[in-house]
Order: sequence, then C-alpha cells, then structure tokens
Amino acid sequence: MDLKLKGVFRPEFFSIFRKGKYDAKTFASDLTAGIIVGIIALPLAIAFGIASGVSPQQGLITAIVAGLLVSMFGGSRYLIGGPTGAFIVIVSGIVAQYGLQGLVIATIMAGVMLVVMGLCRMGTIFRFIPYPIVVGFTSGIALTIFSTQMKDFFGLDITAPAGFIPQWICYFRNIGSADIAETAMSIGCIIIIILWGKFNKRVPGSLVALILGTAASLLLSRFAGVEFATIGSKFPELAEGLPMPRPVAPQLDYETIKGLVSPAFTIAILCAVESLLAAMVADGVTGKRHDSNTELIGQGIANIVTPMFGGIPATGALARTMASINNGGKSPVTGIVHAIVLLLIYLFLMPYAVYVPLSCLAAILVIVAYNMSEWRSFRYLLKGDRTDIAVLLITFALTVLVDLTVAIEVGVLMAVVLFVKRVMETSSIKVLNEDHIAATEDDEMARLEDTEHLDVPKGVEVYEINGPFFFGLASRLEELEEGRKRDVRVRIIRMRKVSFMDSTGIRNLRNFFQRTERRGIRVILSGVNPQVMATLHKFGLDEEIGTDYIFPHIIPALAKANEYLKKNAYLC
Repeated sequence: MDLKLKGVFRPEFFSIFRKGKYDAKTFASDLTAGIIVGIIALPLAIAFGIASGVSPQQGLITAIVAGLLVSMFGGSRYLIGGPTGAFIVIVSGIVAQYGLQGLVIATIMAGVMLVVMGLCRMGTIFRFIPYPIVVGFTSGIALTIFSTQMKDFFGLDITAPAGFIPQWICYFRNIGSADIAETAMSIGCIIIIILWGKFNKRVPGSLVALILGTAASLLLSRFAGVEFATIGSKFPELAEGLPMPRPVAPQLDYETIKGLVSPAFTIAILCAVESLLAAMVADGVTGKRHDSNTELIGQGIANIVTPMFGGIPATGALARTMASINNGGKSPVTGIVHAIVLLLIYLFLMPYAVYVPLSCLAAILVIVAYNMSEWRSFRYLLKGDRTDIAVLLITFALTVLVDLTVAIEVGVLMAVVLFVKRVMETSSIKVLNEDHIAATEDDEMARLEDTEHLDVPKGVEVYEINGPFFFGLASRLEELEEGRKRDVRVRIIRMRKVSFMDSTGIRNLRNFFQRTERRGIRVILSGVNPQVMATLHKFGLDEEIGTDYIFPHIIPALAKANEYLKKNAYLC
C-alpha cells in the first residue's frame, strides 16, 4: 500500500489484530453484543426499507452488506453501519423520480464522493458544521418520516401524495376512512415499545412490538375475521421466497449521471455528517478516538458495494452503535457479528415477514421519528441569538416543505457563510491614529519595546490587520483608504496578527499597493511571519513591493519609513 494512502486509510478492524490485542474474552463480548445489535436492527431495517419506497429485503440486505463493510473498513471501533431514518426522505424521492436504477447509480456516486472526501482528508471539516443546521436537518427529517407514516398508522384507504402539506390536506380530507383495527394496532405497538423500554433495556421494544403485533394480527385474522394490511399484502412476491442477492452492474449513461449529481451529493453529505457525529458520540462515551478520514473512506466503500446487491444508502447508526457499546461491544467484530446474524435471519426467517402488519411498522417508525426529532435541542436553540434561530428555522422549513436535497445544499452554503461571518467578527483592519503605538511582538525585539512607545513620524500612517487576511476581509483595505488624510507619504501595513492570506487577500493587497504607489505613497509591510512571506513570494508580491520594504517587526519598518521620508525630503 502506498505510504500516502497508509496515512489516510487505517481501518480499525485490521489494526486491532495487527497490534495483537484481540483475545477470546474480547471476542466473547463482541459476540454477545453483535447478536443483540443484530436483533435490534431487524425491525428497523425492514421498516426503513418499506418507508424508503423499496422492499423490506432491500432494507435487510443494506444492513447486512453495509454493516459488514463499515465495520471492516471504517475508522471507528464501535460504529455500526446500516440503513437509517435520515435517508428515508431522500431515497423515496430518488426512487419516485428515477426508479431503483437511479437509486443504485446515485448511491454509488455518493460512495465515490465519500472516498474522495476521505482521501482529501476532509473528515475533520464535518465536525465544524454548525449545530443549528444539524438539528434543523434532523428535526425536519423526523417530522417528514412521521408524516409519511400516518397512512399506515391509521389504515387510511388512500394513495398519499408527495409533499408535507399535500399529505396532511389529504389525511384530513380522508380521516373518515381510518380503520379502527389498524389504528388500535399502531397505538398498541407504541404502548408496548414505551412500556417495554422501562423494564428491559437489553431486548428492544421494537422487536417485542413486532412479534406481538404480528401474533395479534394472525390471531385476529383467523378467529375474528379482522384483516390487517401486511408486508405480504404490499409485497406479494415475498410469499414465493427470497432470492439470494446477486451483484448487479448499473446501467450508466451521461444524462442520468448528470441528473443524479445533486441527489448523490445530498446522500454523501448526509452520510458523512451522520456517521461522523455518531462516531464522535461513541468516542465521548468510550474515551477512544476514531479516524474520521478512514471512516469516510469506509462509508464510501460500503455505499459503492451495497447498491450492487440491491441495497440502499447506508451510514453509521447512532442507536445501534450505542446499543453495541452498552452491551459490551469492544471492536468492529461486533458489527461483523451483527451482519452475520441478519444474514441468518434473511436466509431462514424472512419468509415469515409477510405476516408483519404495516401498522406495526408505522408505529416503530413513529417512535424512530420521535427519537430523531431532537425537540429538546430545537427548543433550546430557539433561545439563542437571531442568527442561530434563523439558520435553524430555514434548514428545518426547507427540509420539511421543499426538499432535503435543497436543504442540504442551502445548509452547506449557510455553514460556509456562518464560518466567514464568525471569522470576520474576530478579524479586523484598523488605522492606528494615536500618536504613539505600543509594540508587543513576542521575540527579542519585545525586550526593547515592552515599556516603550514608538513614535510615528508625521506623514506616516499605520494600518493594523487583526486575524486572517482572506476574502471575507480583503475589501476592508479599500474602504479604510477612502477619505484618509492627503498628507500621508508612507503607509505601514502591520501584519503581526495575520496567520494566513488567501488569493483574494493577495489580490486586494496588490491593488492597494498599486493604488498607493500611483499616488506617490510608499507601502511598507511589518510583522510578516514566514508563512505569510511564503504566500507573498508564491504570488510574486514580495518582489513588487520590494523585499527591502518587508520586515518582521514594526521597529525596522518605522526606521525604513523615516529613511524614506528623509531621502525624499518629505519629513516636516
């Protein structure tokens, strides 16, 4: 393996064996946790598959294949991969518009994007996405999931339209067609999930509700003649048995790929954000650290391979990850065991899935939506400043009312704008009008200047840049220059607090230099650190200004200004 790739791609699964720290005791813990997590994942995988507009076995295949690959190639010891509620909205939208073939292509494209992000070491960037944007996405997705489940929850005899508002208009208009038995089944399953969680934390309430709901459905159907809508009634082909998943090569063409770039980007961003957030939460609980770049590559591999077996997009699942940790999971072997457990269920128990009531799955997804909603965080953020509130509400509204793809794109744009705004708030350019300037460089010059003030001669003006000189701040030089006094013959740009400059900063500094030179005003730079000097040299600006007029400290810069004034007979 190339040494560069080794530094970026370091799967945790292989490292635990390479270090020789894996033993029988650790495997026993991983085995137990993996079995429990596999059982927890079963009803969720089925429910997510159906809610996403695909079949239940596709949800299960995703949990098997992606769960295996994320654990093998990811950068976290604890992260469990698979389908999650966050993808329901985007997947159902892609399936409705482009079909299953389009979903396969979009997922593979997203996987490639994730691998590229990981190789470009972009993993740490996703940690800086503002919290209001994350909460806005998550709460919006949760409300959308809740909305899509109302048809099956109440057993409404309708075809629900797309879109949040049209759905609820349709629900209210057809509330009279609600089925009492289906509604009672949904409410009963919710009660079971809530109450079971109060008495038993190890066996998931969703699984208990699934088993009891299916049993009740069969008994009522046989002895009371009450019929329920089931997975079998929605997917009658499942009654004939499940075929083994086979690799499928997607049919690619340029127009389809071009149309799917935006949905694929949404899948990639959503996957990166959700998986890395889940990994960070796991780190906080366990005290370990994940490798975010390796995790992105692992997620990318999973999303490239999984759709070829008929699966849907996958990411790190926080609930299953926490279940693994709480049940003693120690390593990625837990995720592999969980995938094997699901494979055995797929091979031997899935034919019985045809009897599961859709109202039972709707109840499970309503609980998932509630747990996803982060309503407490949402309410907390509403107490923040106006900017955070605006970002939260815009992201939430776009997710619910417009489209998740649009919400992701606008959210990423807002994250960039917020970052620039925050940096600009901590950065500034000012003209020092005082007669004396205190010098505070932390070096050998400081000993001479600590208790002194530096005299700025008449005809010299000092600008000080505080913070990075980048595109968000660069135009301030021109603004400050307007209306300044006309008797200035030297302008010193004090850059001791400039940590870096981008190309826009260089361009504006060059324009500033050229304007002042045309007016007969000499520009001198002071406090230039080696990194900024290297940037100036790279763009040739040091030669334009003159290396004799660039100094690391203010004292020689002022001395040079005095020399320049005397030489040109401008000193008064």
